[in-house]
Amino acid sequence: MSLVSILVVDDDSHIRELINLYLTMEGFNVLQAGDGEEALDIIKRQSIHLAVIDIMMPRKDGWDLCREIREEYTIPIIMLTAKGESEDKVKGFEHGTDDYIVKPFDAKEFVMRTKALLRRSKIHAEKKAVVGNLRIDGISLEVMVNNSPIDLPLKEFQLLYKLATNPGQVFSRDQLIEEIWGIDFYGNERTIDSHIKKIRKKLEEKHSLVKITTIRGLGYRLEAEPRA
Repeated sequence: MSLVSILVVDDDSHIRELINLYLTMEGFNVLQAGDGEEALDIIKRQSIHLAVIDIMMPRKDGWDLCREIREEYTIPIIMLTAKGESEDKVKGFEHGTDDYIVKPFDAKEFVMRTKALLRRSKIHAEKKAVVGNLRIDGISLEVMVNNSPIDLPLKEFQLLYKLATNPGQVFSRDQLIEEIWGIDFYGNERTIDSHIKKIRKKLEEKHSLVKITTIRGLGYRLEAEPRA
């Protein structure tokens, strides 16, 4: 089995080495970068499964790095920073981070959060979901309607995959937030509604025979529509 590679981005070499120690002891392959520019170079050249990013860095800070990673890649991101105010956490999630850990941090908790995020981001690669004329490939992260691809960012993919692998089942907004974003997500239910709206629009544009139904007071479910 190939090693899981984690990129640690922090301008403090002592922090990088500390995290490197924690993660290598758990069997992870750790790569290091001192700023956002160096991190992007590494991501372009190597396969990275998760990134741990500090906010305050020279040349390219964590906000910009997180945003640029989200524009091109689907890897999960942990922001690890001394900026612990609620508005900073909200800003982090708005920029695309998946988890937010404040320094100083507990080593055991950090490792457990890292493992949990890797589990959440692994979309049951051995399974494929087929509902109506919708096909989702968990290995390639491809979504197809009538053999026409739909481009979905990671969170939209995870939402659709969760619903499509359980057709007809109702999921509450809280369930979906905890499953996709994690229990410590600092946003609100409107995040789910916004993502669902975007997914619906893309499915409709491809004339999909599945629909995501809002169950008032409960949540959402995905179901196949009958063919005309």
